[in-house]
Amino acid sequence: MATIFYEHDANPNSLKGKTIAILGYGSQGHAQAQNLRDSGYKVIVGLEPNRPSTQQARADGMVVVAPDEAAKRADWIHVLTPDETQAAVYEQYIKPYLHPGKILGFSHGFSIHFKTIVPPSDVDVVMIAPKSPGHLLRRVYAEGRGVPSLIAISQDSSKRAHEYALAYAHGIGSTRAGVLQTTFKEETESDLFGEQAVLCGGLTSLIKKGFETLVEAGYAPEIAYFECLHEMKLIVDLIYEGGLSRMRHSISNTAEYGDLTRGEKVVGDATRAAMKKTLADIQDGTFAREWIKENKDGGYNFNDLRQKEQQHPIEIIGAQLRGMMSWLPGREAKKPAEAKKPEPEQVVNA
Repeated sequence: MATIFYEHDANPNSLKGKTIAILGYGSQGHAQAQNLRDSGYKVIVGLEPNRPSTQQARADGMVVVAPDEAAKRADWIHVLTPDETQAAVYEQYIKPYLHPGKILGFSHGFSIHFKTIVPPSDVDVVMIAPKSPGHLLRRVYAEGRGVPSLIAISQDSSKRAHEYALAYAHGIGSTRAGVLQTTFKEETESDLFGEQAVLCGGLTSLIKKGFETLVEAGYAPEIAYFECLHEMKLIVDLIYEGGLSRMRHSISNTAEYGDLTRGEKVVGDATRAAMKKTLADIQDGTFAREWIKENKDGGYNFNDLRQKEQQHPIEIIGAQLRGMMSWLPGREAKKPAEAKKPEPEQVVNA
């Protein structure tokens, strides 16, 4: 069982007087920076002046300086840029100013675990990884609550790295919900596996194959969309609220019997074997090397895959149907005749 830390375990005063630099102001960056500031910590944001996020950060009341200036001023440098850019950001902006006694922080272990970044031994290297998107981290904090986080220590030069990391977790609100002890290795490998095999890769493949099966059998694509994608949220919400048992308690007996007798036939031993191979590729660095090479080569294969997915029939029909769903945020209902086939960019953002 993982050790879990709460409010009474944290000493926020340990970061009193220290300057925390947040590099990046995307989903996690904007949330963590504002939460830390509102918790009374001294925060600066490191961004290039011409980035749109710079204007947003200033509009949010943050102190914004150039990335290298942020790294120079900071006692704690927290890297919240995408995994594929972190090594370059480190070399250009952080490494020259990473003096003994500083703290280098992350919210995902990829760069440290796969050694695209190798810090000097005289700094603390820590991870605080919120288990939610940034907008939720910010919203829940503003409501006086928190979302859970993972905490890990890669280097403890100061012999206080754990204390500092817990204080940071306190600042973003996570000690209100619980902070779980882990390692960079465990967080990185389990996170990548979850994304690839279940949460993103596995889920999207399951949805598409269900949709394709119904459409190929002659059912209307609109019906296939509702059965294989739209209702997914209803089921996932029930699972989120109370596990598989709550979902099974809430559905019909017919649905539950179908679940218990047919689910393993669809996602069974062959799928588990594929999952084991996926995990092995993560553990031995095969995926990391592939992803690093993809970015060095310009990301052309990645972009081709993105474009192909945007043209999948489930995206086209889904955009049309969602255009009629007045209850979705920012939507106004359209009559069926007014629903037009969207451009690929609109589909992916629908």
